[in-house]
Amino acid sequence: MTDDNGVRLNKALAEAGVCSRRQADALIAAGRVAVDGSVVTELGRKIDPARSRLSVDGKDVVKPDTAGTLTLMLHKKPGCVTTARDPEGRPTVFDALPDPYRKRRLFSVGRLDFFSEGLLLLTTDGELAYRLAHPRWHAPKRYLVTVRGHVGPEAIEAMGRGMRLAEGEPLAPVAARIVKRLAADRFVLEMELRQGINRQVRRMCRDLGLTVLKLVRVAQGPLELGGLAPGKCRELAGEELAALRRSVGLPAGDAAPSPRTGRHRAT
Repeated sequence: MTDDNGVRLNKALAEAGVCSRRQADALIAAGRVAVDGSVVTELGRKIDPARSRLSVDGKDVVKPDTAGTLTLMLHKKPGCVTTARDPEGRPTVFDALPDPYRKRRLFSVGRLDFFSEGLLLLTTDGELAYRLAHPRWHAPKRYLVTVRGHVGPEAIEAMGRGMRLAEGEPLAPVAARIVKRLAADRFVLEMELRQGINRQVRRMCRDLGLTVLKLVRVAQGPLELGGLAPGKCRELAGEELAALRRSVGLPAGDAAPSPRTGRHRAT
């Protein structure tokens, strides 16, 4: 039975820390979500989270974490995948988290590919993750990219105008500049993107005849990676989380810290 005064099923799943709202829609459409024992495939279905029993793949969904939401900044190392489990058995970004964090229902905000590194957000806050992934709220992401090849003014101008990838996808303009010249054919570029196209930086460089040697995300929205060491993570400071929430139209005042773990300390 639908509760028209309730909340959308995808939001309830996100608030329970199962996944983002976009990911929840995919689970619902695939018939993997049940409400009170009955499979639901209607994306707009509303429920009463306090009374309804939710399950995904036959496993009951635990009610939202009473410890408060948790958002971490991780310096992802190259050589791991941005998933909770990998069918190929490769290490994941969650494997190296300290035990107190691994016990929380964290999921990643976006992805960095296997060979890329840098700033990656992990959170239990489904609404925050949903907005950060939504095209309406795409925050700029800044990368330092070491490339091999010729980087002339025409390449910088092409990125600034907005390219069309070889596969046909049109791209919004990308602010790019040469930060350092390492050798005759090696450069460090700074690139700022406002889109969420899969492997966009690598595909742009490929189409410009450049080979990516290293790719590091150094900023996302109001957040900077700073001196956080590779493989380490830390909880966002209160002012950082407030700024991040404001950047996607959420009230900063709801950014309650988790009482189980300390802030600022990198682990």
